[in-house]
Amino acid sequence: MRGNVVDLAVGVMIGGAFGKIVTSLVNDLIMPLLGLILGRINLKGAFLTLNGVRYASVEEATAAGAGVFNYGAFITTVIDFILMALVIYVIVTLIQRVKPKTPLAPPKPQPNLCPHCKTEVHPDATRCPHCTSYLIEDDPSDPGFLPVGAEVGEN
Repeated sequence: MRGNVVDLAVGVMIGGAFGKIVTSLVNDLIMPLLGLILGRINLKGAFLTLNGVRYASVEEATAAGAGVFNYGAFITTVIDFILMALVIYVIVTLIQRVKPKTPLAPPKPQPNLCPHCKTEVHPDATRCPHCTSYLIEDDPSDPGFLPVGAEVGEN
């Protein structure tokens, strides 16, 4: 169990550092490129004020006490999340391919049950040791055949 806790701690630390890398990728590379494609718009700084007055920046609107609908930051965060999920999916898929496959255990055989009393009987038994009923259909032409209820020595 201690190894699992250490693995989890290492995973959290690496995930935090990796999260910073993905955030930087989104903020510094993808969003400016997307803004250029969309017509030189700074999408991260895109916002609407709820009081109808135009402000130069989100900080200026917030300082003035105006309600701000900051959709650019939201779009940036969604792209950040999608990239992080995609990278984690790829890493987990690669780990699953590399990890050795453990063979499945053969299925446990079903117990041999008496059709009359439903108790477990040895697979080689011909009669149930509990209720003494026949477990297999015998051939009447077999010299050792004894019908159910017949006594030994009867014809």
